[in-house]
Amino acid sequence: MKTGSILQRLRDSVANAAGTIVFGMEDGTVSIFGLIFGVAATTSSTKTVLIAGASGAAAAAVSMMAGAYLDAETTQDKSDANRQASDSSGASLSSRLLDAGLTPQQSDALSAAVQNDRSAADGLLLALNGAAKERLNPVEQALWMLFADFFAAAVPILPFVFLPIDRARIVSGIVTVALLVGLGIGRAQLGRRNVIRTVTETVALGVGAAIAGVAIGVLIDHSLA
Repeated sequence: MKTGSILQRLRDSVANAAGTIVFGMEDGTVSIFGLIFGVAATTSSTKTVLIAGASGAAAAAVSMMAGAYLDAETTQDKSDANRQASDSSGASLSSRLLDAGLTPQQSDALSAAVQNDRSAADGLLLALNGAAKERLNPVEQALWMLFADFFAAAVPILPFVFLPIDRARIVSGIVTVALLVGLGIGRAQLGRRNVIRTVTETVALGVGAAIAGVAIGVLIDHSLA
C-alpha cells in the first residue's frame, strides 16, 4: 500500500473520530490531573504518585475505550433498527409522520398518497430520517479513545518521572493547564462555540478536579493520621 494512501486513510480516520479524540483527551487529562494532585498533596514519594497515576490512567483509558465501542455499536444498531422499522409498512410511515408533529388526518392523507408509489414513500422517509450520517466503525472509535485518553493522562504524570516531587507538582500543573487550553480551543472549533467561554469551561473542569483531588486526599490523610 502506498504511503499517500495510508496517510489519507489516517486523515479520514482522525476526521471521523475527532469528537471521540477530544472527549478522550479531556477525560484523561481531567481525571488523572485530579488523581495525581490528590496523591501528590499527601506524599513525598514519587514512586507512590507514579503508581497511582499510571494505574489510574490505564484503567480509565480501557474503561473509556469500552464505552466508546459500545456507544458506537449501539448507535449503529439503533440507526439500522429505525430504518428497518421505517421500511416495514405504511402503518410505520404513518406513525413516523405523527412523531414528526403532523396531525392524524395529515399523516393518514400523506401515507395514503404515497402508498402505491415506492419512490415517493422512500423520499418521504429520507426526509424524515434526515441526511444519512456516515457510519462509525466501533473498533476505530474505541482505539482512538484508548490512545487519546492514555496520551492525555500521561501529561500530568510525566513531570513526576523526571523531576523531584516539589518541582514536578508545579511543572505538572503548568503543562496540564496548557493542554486544557488546547483542548478548549479544539472543542470550540468542533462545536463552533465561543473560544474564550469554551476554554474557560475546560480549564475550570481540570482545575476543579485538581482541587477536589487535593481536598479528598488531604481529608483522608488527616483522618487516618
